[in-house]
Amino acid sequence: MRATIAVPITLLLVVRAYTRKSLTPLGIAAAALTATIHALHPSPIPFTLLCTFFLLGTAATKVKHDIKATLTQSSSGHAGGEGARTSVQVFANSGCASVLVLLHIWLYGIGHSSKTTSTCFGAGENKTADLLLLGIMSNYAAVAADTLSSELGILSKSRPVLITSLRPVPPGTNGGVSLAGFSAGVGGSAAISATSVLLLRVCEGGWLKPSHVFLLLTTLGTVGTLLDSLLGAFLQASVIDRRTGKIVEGPGGVKVLTTPGQSHAGAPVHEQVDGHGNKGGDKSRIINSGHDVLDNNQVNLMMASIMSIGGIVAGQLIWS
Repeated sequence: MRATIAVPITLLLVVRAYTRKSLTPLGIAAAALTATIHALHPSPIPFTLLCTFFLLGTAATKVKHDIKATLTQSSSGHAGGEGARTSVQVFANSGCASVLVLLHIWLYGIGHSSKTTSTCFGAGENKTADLLLLGIMSNYAAVAADTLSSELGILSKSRPVLITSLRPVPPGTNGGVSLAGFSAGVGGSAAISATSVLLLRVCEGGWLKPSHVFLLLTTLGTVGTLLDSLLGAFLQASVIDRRTGKIVEGPGGVKVLTTPGQSHAGAPVHEQVDGHGNKGGDKSRIINSGHDVLDNNQVNLMMASIMSIGGIVAGQLIWS
């Protein structure tokens, strides 16, 4: 992508994130680095999808934020609700796409010559480059679906159910699904798919038509948000506060402790506190569902990576 376009847009997004406090300082640095990597791709699609995802995600976070803050609680003892996103969260959502961009650069170098990008997507001129680009688009279709599903689904008037057992669970439970959340996820995936199709150069006789690309990406994104729920239901511990009945969230998507002094090797944690902010409070928190294996960021990265690879495999199968 041309630097004359990417640089000012990146600066505008950095200023927006700083003024609206949607990212932490390290989160802003991580986002700027990610944007720089995406801008090195010869196609404008990776950089545009990154910006689209950022705007969709931050907008969804702000929707009825005051209401969402009352539905869960923070492990610090304060009201819940998504705060400024951290650098770990940025990399969890965009890390796999960044790796695919860097892989494209490693294979073909930086530039706009015919060796680095196909004249027409899916025309067979550069199959590997097209498949890598499809993996990047699949990444953002999935993370956009998951983000909107989480941020807007929690506002559902109906109580969510655990995807594995259909047991009613409190809002914010890992693996909890609702019709409103599912619909929001499909909408987020469709938004990324439509943006991708608008920017793709698809020629007659190619292995994928624009309508096929839209349906494929929307399907992959929808499957991604369901996969995230499954992974969350099995591999994430949803901690509930017995006194309030609310799900306890760790800042920045980290794990929540249920036992004073508990620690997880290699993972940031937040100490348990009681209702008055004192560390090592009473044992009022219990795991309501799931297993304490991964935190939210690790699940997001795993899901995005699986769906990116899934998009590449699907493209290969269609091509074949």
